[in-house]
Amino acid sequence: MSRQPSNGRTHFISFSGIDGAGKSTQIEALSSHLRQEGLRVRVIGFWDDIAMLKRFRESAGHTLFKGDKGVGSPSRPINRKDKNVRSWPMSVVRLFIYSLDAISTRRTVKAALRSGDDLVIFDRYMYDELANLTLSNPIARFYVQQVMKFVPWPRISYLLDANPEMARARKPEYPIEFLYMNRRSYMTLVSIIGGITVIEPLPIPDVTRQIIQQTLRELSFEIPNRDNGPTIGRPTSTKVIEETAC
Repeated sequence: MSRQPSNGRTHFISFSGIDGAGKSTQIEALSSHLRQEGLRVRVIGFWDDIAMLKRFRESAGHTLFKGDKGVGSPSRPINRKDKNVRSWPMSVVRLFIYSLDAISTRRTVKAALRSGDDLVIFDRYMYDELANLTLSNPIARFYVQQVMKFVPWPRISYLLDANPEMARARKPEYPIEFLYMNRRSYMTLVSIIGGITVIEPLPIPDVTRQIIQQTLRELSFEIPNRDNGPTIGRPTSTKVIEETAC
């Protein structure tokens, strides 16, 4: 039996994680499952639909740091140099660009919540940019807190944890040392802001099952009081879904 639409209320959730964590796979699985149940689902790509100054960001890593362009694959590894460059001038540039992205995020979320869709899924969110900052720095931590006061909070924020070695085997774009550092940064971000559901590394079918079950459990899609508007406030807790890691 198909689920009933949400009577005009739109929910939004996000997927985050290091490169190669399996975000696209899980977004596709969840979207397909919900669409088969008769729900209206839309996916918004952070880079395609939200990120500002894309031309500058695409060229900077290639021109300034001689990094490769494109997306790596097991048959074609590349060596990108953009978010893994951690010099202080780049950190200042990031704070400026991420502030523009925060404004764009707020605007995009508000438009998405008026779309009439039952669920809007963000493929990456502000979390994925904030995890690129040096979060041991008090200034960076303060910046994170201010940004998260400004942008809407997803109803559910999934962080797909992943073994960096396995992630890089799937998507070889960045050095393995950076992936380990980036993974730690995501976990630090979770401790700073909370409200993120961390899913431990598991076989793909197990991750898919857990995400679908939790999404259906937390979002009934049958909310009668549409006058209260969408929930865009901060989630109340951080959840961790654990099983034996693969």
